[in-house]
Amino acid sequence: MRQFYSCFPNRHTLCAELSWSHYRILIKIEDKTATGLYKEECAKSAWSVRQLERQINTMYNQRLLASKDKSSVSAEIQTSTPKPEYEKAIKDPYIMEFLQIKPDSHVYDSDIEQALIDHLQQFLLELERGFSFVSRQKRFTLDGQDFFIDLVFYNYILKCFVLFDLKTDKLTHQDLGQMQMYVNYYTRELMNEGDNPPIGIVLCAEKNDAVVKYTLPESNNQIFASKYFTYLPTEEELKRELRIDEFQKLDE
Repeated sequence: MRQFYSCFPNRHTLCAELSWSHYRILIKIEDKTATGLYKEECAKSAWSVRQLERQINTMYNQRLLASKDKSSVSAEIQTSTPKPEYEKAIKDPYIMEFLQIKPDSHVYDSDIEQALIDHLQQFLLELERGFSFVSRQKRFTLDGQDFFIDLVFYNYILKCFVLFDLKTDKLTHQDLGQMQMYVNYYTRELMNEGDNPPIGIVLCAEKNDAVVKYTLPESNNQIFASKYFTYLPTEEELKRELRIDEFQKLDE
C-alpha cells in the first residue's frame, strides 16, 4: 500500500476502470512515464490483467514510441488475445429483490421497468462492472410505426450498447424476434465508431431454453434471454436454475 501511494499520491489520477490487480502490476514499473501510458491504455482499451502483463513484458511502450505505424501496435493486443466474451458479462438468473415486489404478485412490464429506474443504483450493482445508464423507453420509428426499447445501457468494457426488454410472462419466440429487430436497428443506425455490435437481453419471469435454442441461429452471439427473481430465491431454487443452465450448455 505504501508503494501504491508513492506511485499514485493523487487519487484523482486513478482510473475506476482498473482493478487492484491491475494497479499491483503498474506500481512495479520503474519508469513513471511508462506507468502513466500503460494505465491510460489499459483503461481505454479494457485490457485484462493478463493483457496488461503481456504488453509490459513485450515492451509495448518502447515499441509504440519507436513505431511509425502506431495504430498497428495498438491493435496487436486484439489479435494476440481474444476479445471479451459477451456471455461472461451476462447473468442468468438476475436477483432483483431490491425491487421490493412480493412473490406471486401480479405486475406489468411497466411496473418492473419503473421499479428498476427507482432502484437504478442497485440494478447497476447487480449488472456488475462496466454498465452505465443511457435511456429508458428509447423510441425509434420505422415506416411510421413507433417502437420502444425498455432500457438501454452502455458497457465500457465490452464497448457496446446493451438493450433490455422486460417481460413478466413466459418467454416467447416473438420476444426474441422483437429483440433481434432492436439489435439490428442499433447495429445499423446508432453504433458509434469503435463500438462493438450491440447485444440484447430479454429479462423474463420464466424462460424456455428450447425456445431460445431453436429461435436464434446457432451462430448467435448478440441475443440473450435471462430469468429474473424479484425475491431472494432459496438455495434449492438457485441450484435448480444453475443446474438447468449447466445441462443446457452440455447439450449445446
